[in-house]
Amino acid sequence: MDRSYWRTVSLVSLWQVSASICYYTVFAATPFFRDEFGLSRFSVGFVVTALTLGYAVCLLPVGALIDRFGEKRSLTLGLVGLAAGVVMVAGAPTYALLLAAAFFLGSMYASAIPGTNKAIYDSIAAGRQNFALGIKQVGVTAGSGISALLVTGLAGVLFWQAGFLIAAGVGFAVALLFALLYSGAGDGGAAEYPDFRRLSRNRPYRVLVAAGFFLGAALFTTTGYTVLYVEEDIGASVAFGGVVLALVQLFGSVGRVVTGWLSDNLPGDPQTRIGAILITQVVAGAALFVVVAATDSALNAAIAFSALGFFVLGNTGIYYSYMATLVTADEMGGATAAGQLSLVIGSVVAPPAFGYLADTVGYQGSWWLLAAGMGLAVGLLLYAVRLEPPIDEPAMQE
Repeated sequence: MDRSYWRTVSLVSLWQVSASICYYTVFAATPFFRDEFGLSRFSVGFVVTALTLGYAVCLLPVGALIDRFGEKRSLTLGLVGLAAGVVMVAGAPTYALLLAAAFFLGSMYASAIPGTNKAIYDSIAAGRQNFALGIKQVGVTAGSGISALLVTGLAGVLFWQAGFLIAAGVGFAVALLFALLYSGAGDGGAAEYPDFRRLSRNRPYRVLVAAGFFLGAALFTTTGYTVLYVEEDIGASVAFGGVVLALVQLFGSVGRVVTGWLSDNLPGDPQTRIGAILITQVVAGAALFVVVAATDSALNAAIAFSALGFFVLGNTGIYYSYMATLVTADEMGGATAAGQLSLVIGSVVAPPAFGYLADTVGYQGSWWLLAAGMGLAVGLLLYAVRLEPPIDEPAMQE
């Protein structure tokens, strides 16, 4: 692989790591928000909701702007906005302004998936794009793991906002580096929204997107409440909770790489084998939520959450790989946008529900709620695999 390949992959991956460090500071800081503003677990859930709602609202408009103005300008400005949003969250003097700052931070992260994917597809030759995307996607879990250690680790040494300020500094620095060194493609064409009417006629795709709601709910609620749960229910320190969250992200990265390799190398029809891998991950995730609900020691929690990360955070790559077996290549952009939106909507709804149950009946009921959601996702995925997509040539082929 030539130098220009690795230059592009390295720059885009560095951007993704930096963006995720900024975005996931909110998930790592939930105990500090609770102490600083005197919040209930239910109210903490709304901080995560504000973050993911900003992401959801801006995802499609930002995707259209990236098509119009190109990924270089969009990603540079997006990372500057993320760094500024982190500073706003750290400096919010009231709960209302904290929600507003979290919403702004989430809206800036909307540039991440469409922008980095466009950078890969614009700058990497066909036949090497999937490997590049896999490397780039690990930047999400790597960045969020770094964020967990940064925010929780520095809070005990300095003050709880210290990790936020360092994350902002990294964001500003990488934005400048990206603007100077990235030489990817251009301005794109006219901004257009995906043809969702055409996609709506694809039954297995519709079912997959419905399942995505529950997958997103599980993923973002897990990352949002891990530190708080480990501190409050297990009785460990916030710093240890940060280590557990980092392990969740680390094993999520491993899950994405391993399942991606399996989807390429196992024999059989792509739709069947990739669907089977995704279903296996979701079944295991549902079971592990029950295991997490029963943990009663710091060591057991670390082990259970690590396994949970492999299956729950590790399924997003296969989610999109399976999607590529259901839609044509020219539909993949719109299909990805709708699929991502479904994941994010799940993350908007689930955290407050999780927090409400934690306040009223305890954390065990909250984890069971996520297990039930994953069970519903399994049923939807089993139904999707049995349906034939109405296409002649899927985006993913042998």
